[in-house]
Amino acid sequence: MADDSTSGRPGARRRTGGAIRPSGRRRAPHTRRRRILKAAAWTAAAAVVLGGTGLGFAYFKLDGNISGVDIDAKLGKHRPGDTPDGSMDILVLGSDSRSGTDGRYGQDQPGARSDTAMVVHINKKHDKASVISIPRDTVVERPGCERDDGGGTAPPQRAMFNSAYETGGPACAVKTVESMSGVRMDHYAEVDFAGFKKLIDDLGGVEVTTKKPIKDPDSHLNLSPGPHKLGGEQSLGLVRTRHGVGDGSDLGRIQLQQAFVKALMDQVNSVGVFSSPKKLYDLADSATSAVTTDSDLDSVGDLAGLANMLKGIKSDDIHMSTLPVTYDPQDPNRVVPIKSKAEKMWAAIKRDADVPKSAEKGSASDGNDAGSVVG
Repeated sequence: MADDSTSGRPGARRRTGGAIRPSGRRRAPHTRRRRILKAAAWTAAAAVVLGGTGLGFAYFKLDGNISGVDIDAKLGKHRPGDTPDGSMDILVLGSDSRSGTDGRYGQDQPGARSDTAMVVHINKKHDKASVISIPRDTVVERPGCERDDGGGTAPPQRAMFNSAYETGGPACAVKTVESMSGVRMDHYAEVDFAGFKKLIDDLGGVEVTTKKPIKDPDSHLNLSPGPHKLGGEQSLGLVRTRHGVGDGSDLGRIQLQQAFVKALMDQVNSVGVFSSPKKLYDLADSATSAVTTDSDLDSVGDLAGLANMLKGIKSDDIHMSTLPVTYDPQDPNRVVPIKSKAEKMWAAIKRDADVPKSAEKGSASDGNDAGSVVG
């Protein structure tokens, strides 16, 4: 995906050392100490939201690594109203947009895809978060979107949710989520799977406990019950596996992703990165090379502000849920939203309230046992 920070769009900023600011003043090159301090701010935020995990949502960026997308400019003014009460909604996607075609995890189509989608709602007190995962196989009324390749406008149609990203990139993904939810996305964060894998390796792996065997040749997974420390390759296989658990659908994979996100947050909180400047810098460098954000988050300063806002949220403060769906009668390999229950879920987000348990009951994900596989 092209880095809008070096594109010709109005207001684009180049983040090279000594770059000229819009005011005409030259920005001083970063010292090693200043970079490490900025990396520390990044690490605090990375513990809160991880994408491709669903992973999803906020990676901190060393200047020069991050990619930015001007979502507001592409979507214009016809969007849901903002709620100025201090709460925040972020769409987090995990994609293979930078790693290219990669069939090692059960993927069989070329091009960039979004395998993981999570709407992260931060409450106005900034002490709790609700995460709603959207199955990639959900059939939605996708709105008309400007094509990502500049080839005109894609007409609205009944389509799989993840076709929005494939058709019109981040802006179309945001537009589709806003259309189906009525909730304005304040920010966007996308994590590339290849960068996610390197980040896990730099972190030293993530500890998970499996309660049942997980075997999936497509994802190269063969895990016996018990504790495991997963490196980047195995972690990526776990969050992308479809056939190793549950009924083999995307619903089982989502529950694994949600369990892994919490384990990853706990790992980031527990590892001693602040006592090792080199490890801290390596983590920040890997993470920021893997992230694309909206243009309001595409600098270390912006992300540091977000990190400060979210620093009090721990894994136990996050409620994970999945968009309530049922299997599509026209295609058992697809799911469709249960409208009345989905509306309850989105209404709770708009009110800055907890997602009611009644909105989750009766969904096809209720019968999936993947949540009991990883503890």
